[in-house]
Amino acid sequence: MTDKPPEPILSPPSKPVTLQDWESVIDDFQHGGARRHRWTSAHPILIDQALSCLNKREFPLKLQLIVFLEEFSDPLFTSDPDSLPKNLHRLIETLRALIQTPADGVHVTLALKEQTMLSVTAIVIAADYMLDGLVELLLTVVNRPNHGVDRQARALACECLRELEKSYPCLLSDIGGHLWSLCQSERTHAAQSYILLFTTVVHNIVAKRLGVSILNTKVPLVPFSAPQVLVNGSAKEGSGGLNYKELRRAMSFLLEWPQVLTPCGMVEFLDLIMPVAMALELQALMLKVQFFGMIYSSDPLLCHVVLTMYRPFLDAFDGQEGQIASRLMLLSRETQQHLVFRLLGLHWLLGFGELVLRSEVRKVKGIVEMGLRFYPSVFDPLALKALKLDLLAFCSVCVDVLKLEGVSGEGKGNDKLVVKVFKDALVSVSAFKWLPPHSTETAVAFRTLHRFLIGASSHLDNDPSPTRSLMDSTTFTSIQGMLVDLMLEYRRLVPVIVALTDRLFGCQKHCWLGERLLQSFDQHLLPKVKLDYTLVSCFPVFDKIAKSDTIPPRGLLELLTKFMAFLVVKHGPYTGLRSWSQGSRVLGICRTFLMHHHTSRLFLRLSRLFAFTCLYFPDLEVRDNARIYLRLLICVPGKKLRDKLNLGEELGISPSALPSFNIQSPLSADNLKKSKGISSYVHLERVIPLLVQQSWSLSLSSFGFGNHETGYPEGIRDSEPIIEESEIDSSSNIQVTAQTIDRPHEPLRVMDAKISEILVTLRRHFSCIPDYRHMPGFKVRISCSLRFESETLSRLWGLDSPTDVLDELDALPALYATVLNFSSSAPYGSIASFHIAFLLGEPSRKIDISDQAAALAIVPLENVSREEESFRAPVMIELEPREPTPGLIDVSIETNAESGHIIRGQLHGITIGIEDMFLRAVIPPDVPEVASPGYYLDLFNALWEACGNSNTGRETFPLKGGKGVAAIAGTRSVKLLEVPASSVIQATERHLAPFVVSVTGEPLVNAVKDGGIIRDIIWRDDASDSSLDIAGSGTDFDRGPLHLTYTHDIDERDSTVNNRKKNMGCFHILIFLPPRFHLLFEMEVCDDSTLVRIRTDHWPCLAYTDDYLEALFLA
Repeated sequence: MTDKPPEPILSPPSKPVTLQDWESVIDDFQHGGARRHRWTSAHPILIDQALSCLNKREFPLKLQLIVFLEEFSDPLFTSDPDSLPKNLHRLIETLRALIQTPADGVHVTLALKEQTMLSVTAIVIAADYMLDGLVELLLTVVNRPNHGVDRQARALACECLRELEKSYPCLLSDIGGHLWSLCQSERTHAAQSYILLFTTVVHNIVAKRLGVSILNTKVPLVPFSAPQVLVNGSAKEGSGGLNYKELRRAMSFLLEWPQVLTPCGMVEFLDLIMPVAMALELQALMLKVQFFGMIYSSDPLLCHVVLTMYRPFLDAFDGQEGQIASRLMLLSRETQQHLVFRLLGLHWLLGFGELVLRSEVRKVKGIVEMGLRFYPSVFDPLALKALKLDLLAFCSVCVDVLKLEGVSGEGKGNDKLVVKVFKDALVSVSAFKWLPPHSTETAVAFRTLHRFLIGASSHLDNDPSPTRSLMDSTTFTSIQGMLVDLMLEYRRLVPVIVALTDRLFGCQKHCWLGERLLQSFDQHLLPKVKLDYTLVSCFPVFDKIAKSDTIPPRGLLELLTKFMAFLVVKHGPYTGLRSWSQGSRVLGICRTFLMHHHTSRLFLRLSRLFAFTCLYFPDLEVRDNARIYLRLLICVPGKKLRDKLNLGEELGISPSALPSFNIQSPLSADNLKKSKGISSYVHLERVIPLLVQQSWSLSLSSFGFGNHETGYPEGIRDSEPIIEESEIDSSSNIQVTAQTIDRPHEPLRVMDAKISEILVTLRRHFSCIPDYRHMPGFKVRISCSLRFESETLSRLWGLDSPTDVLDELDALPALYATVLNFSSSAPYGSIASFHIAFLLGEPSRKIDISDQAAALAIVPLENVSREEESFRAPVMIELEPREPTPGLIDVSIETNAESGHIIRGQLHGITIGIEDMFLRAVIPPDVPEVASPGYYLDLFNALWEACGNSNTGRETFPLKGGKGVAAIAGTRSVKLLEVPASSVIQATERHLAPFVVSVTGEPLVNAVKDGGIIRDIIWRDDASDSSLDIAGSGTDFDRGPLHLTYTHDIDERDSTVNNRKKNMGCFHILIFLPPRFHLLFEMEVCDDSTLVRIRTDHWPCLAYTDDYLEALFLA
């Protein structure tokens, strides 16, 4: 270590480098490869020129040049070891000159000084050639406490000294007293850097066990000379012993300064302080008192500081494990926190629980009691659900451990508790039952199931006794039954369950669990499966059962024989391919039996199955394969038979029993990669955006009740026949009369004239609604537009634009014969594909700002709109909803480019909202157009009464087509909107005008009539008109603002408060929800608020109505 520069080597003067040359050099170095390699011989010249340019006051690329030297310091400085000291000395002198130059804000800035300090320090550390001059220069900058102008530079100098101290431990040990004084003097925000620098020096002194005085200031701060420990390396660790008294004083001083540290600084500070405290044998209670309160901070980093202290000082935190766990649990529940911090809180909670469990089992009981109540919410993000489910699985493991330690109660009660926790936990991810098997929610559900399944059985423990005890537990039995029920009810989950068993078989410890699961499937699944064509979905499980030599083959072979008989009986002219495919798959399972079982166990039943197939199966290929297998079974011994069957797999010959139809040649890897990103440049967008971007939907399964063919709550059932007609020959002369079938009659019901009129109106209305089970239903049309970016498409697919065309449109690429296919998991029926013959690409938006006249030109908005429409293709998506619910439509595209490439891929989905389901009620054909407003009002009144507390609940109404009937099961709700009347009127006129059937109240009628948007409805200036008294009581428009009551005995309409605010009137809105439901609004409009009374005969739609009304009126 020396600051004396070596003798310079004389070299001929080089030509000055221009700005353009430096930009080219920097670009070549960043590009790498051959462009950087050509500068190898010029490294000394580059360094010399760079240092010369940095010394020029008006050189404009100083910042870029110093960053360039730092980034490529390894090839530039270390390539010539002889010139390294000279170059580093010149670099430090350049830094010294720059620091001493006053900042003018133009050529010399504070940012340039700070970056130069940082880069020079990095270069010196990377070169591993320490110079005292650099340390002295940095100490000169640091030794100006409370100087406000350069406080940022002083803080950065402290950080540079910290990095030098880390690279060369105890470098600053002799000047620790001066650093302590600087820490005491500094009062600006740079105090954190001073504190961390002093803490690093103390940490290294304790780590190296040097006997230096931390209070000594006899050694001058500048000029600086490295300590002898670093110069000659003669002193060894621990040779002098620690000065405990002075170090404890320093620790006491440092523990008074955490309040000036930022959260990130606090993490570094504690990482340095903890080893010092342990080496000085300080009481952990000091650190706990100082830092434990940070567990209640809203900053997750401060919580991390407390958790870092917990591990080395377990005894100091005895009894406070519950507080820490409660705070971490609360952190994951704070919705205002970022999701990553909530996930981090759960990770910490899991790790903290495992740490407590390993230290003392009894302490984990409080954490378990809290965790078992910590169920995931339905609307939690899926990642958060997964971690909460992991926490519940960990708590179940702790319950088992506590039971073994005798801390918890009875064993049976604990088993039932774990089963209950498991079933309740899966409720939050119950959508996996109807989602695709590859969905993320399905993966989370089965990941949780696996964790509960293995319980406390560790992967690393080779002792199988915990696994065997787990197989006899109530939890394992419950999971077995649940998996069997899932395979029977949801056949699409069979491959996922097979993957679960494969995961168990992949672990040497848990393969016993996989065997027990397969045995359970053999005992409980095979007797319950239905013998039909859907049995093929269970074949993956059957193949796993066939591979297990611990399961008797009798049950599965008998089932397969019955299935082959079923295929023979059901064979017809339209089942040839199906019979061949499924028969071949049965033979594939039989081949698996031959591969993994002794032939003595299989011979009798397997030979019967093969013989039956040879004689009766309709497909020739299946019969021939069965005959070959039968010959092998009879003639070839078991071991040789397995060798022959193995030989086919080793040669790459696919078994003949496996179906090989409908195999397409795969796409090239290049085209497949291009097609994956097609959604980045081909866009299908809605023309009218949604008010509510619904991210969830409520769809209820029928759970197997009734005769519904779908799983959605139709509310439609077939009417019971009351006439029995006899079929006779048309040539017969016998007169046939219809006879009624006797059936029990309902009790005679007496109804007044009002109820009779309601029933007549409803029967008339429902007779116009088609029964979608037997005829086409109502269509919902979503208008979209398709466009693509021509520049991106041409670049990815290599489409060359012609250069000799005069019109720019002729140079744009185009797509031909485009087919859009739609699919959805929502109940929208079959969605027809959409075909587009030709679509021109969008031109790239390049504007020449140098042409001022063109930039300032005024272009009519209509011309811009027409120009954009010429590059967009209108797309109409037609849905036939089975249930009025939001959802997502998946879109795939298949099109042809001009070059002949077939482009396939998945586009971004189209979101369907509840407002897309809003239709006008159909008018009977015998109602004239003039009378339609009165008909809509009568229908509104009838539906309002029927959805309330009317006696029409037991009535059924025939639908159009004469085969189905519907009943009304109404419900109601209410919502108060604190918005002014003008906003309500504007929003209603803009979005709900087609559905308004009546407006009452003189002030509201006048305001709406003046707008001229809502027409052809019933207007009532007087609210006391009897025909509009649908609320059952008079409406006083001067009675005051709206007021909600929570007393069930008082109807919500009568809850009013006398006030000076005026009630303007009511909107009556009738919305039809396909296929046969209704949504009714009665909106009482006041000056400052509006009360919306809602009635509907489809209660799930209320889940979306609340968000829709808020988006409609409160946005």
